[in-house]
Amino acid sequence: ALVVRFLTKRFIGDYEANTGALYSRKFTIDGEQISLQVQDTPFVSLEDDTDSICCQEQINRSIYWADGFVFVFSITDYESFRLLRPLHQHIRRIHPNANIPLLLMANKGDLLRARQVSSKEGLQLATELGGTYCEVSARESCEGVHEAFQQLCQELSRSSSSCNGEKRRGLHLVRPKSPNMQDLKRRLKQALTSKGKSATAL
Repeated sequence: ALVVRFLTKRFIGDYEANTGALYSRKFTIDGEQISLQVQDTPFVSLEDDTDSICCQEQINRSIYWADGFVFVFSITDYESFRLLRPLHQHIRRIHPNANIPLLLMANKGDLLRARQVSSKEGLQLATELGGTYCEVSARESCEGVHEAFQQLCQELSRSSSSCNGEKRRGLHLVRPKSPNMQDLKRRLKQALTSKGKSATAL
């Protein structure tokens, strides 16, 4: 929902299963046009009774080529918050020495009565992991989502201008090709169609 909000400014509550789609968008940061690739990764979970994460190999490939990370959790679901630290540890094992920009994004900011994760907890974890923190509502505001992604892009721009490519030296994993927006439009159309059918059935 957050990625769709960022790319299209639209909100749709129901989606087909996330298969890890890759999207591309161009926009201007500090007067310079950049091309941003967003890898919408499949769900990550904790292994039973451990603090180790269980993730698909596709996520590991994404971690290798990513220049920055957005950790998303729901303020109404403490378990989604609990897996962020193990996920960060997993990333550090792949990039032990890289200084990669990180954004912790707390979603469902419109559901304050159902909150399970406080703003203080989110901010403390972001500080611990060396990232920034924001709370948004994909349902209610595309502006908040866009501002959060733009802040990360500004950090990415500063980071890329200050590094000389050493981060991936020795890695031979090819960055995936980014498709156009046709796949995202197809997913949006399917979601809208299914919502229309549901409304008709009622």
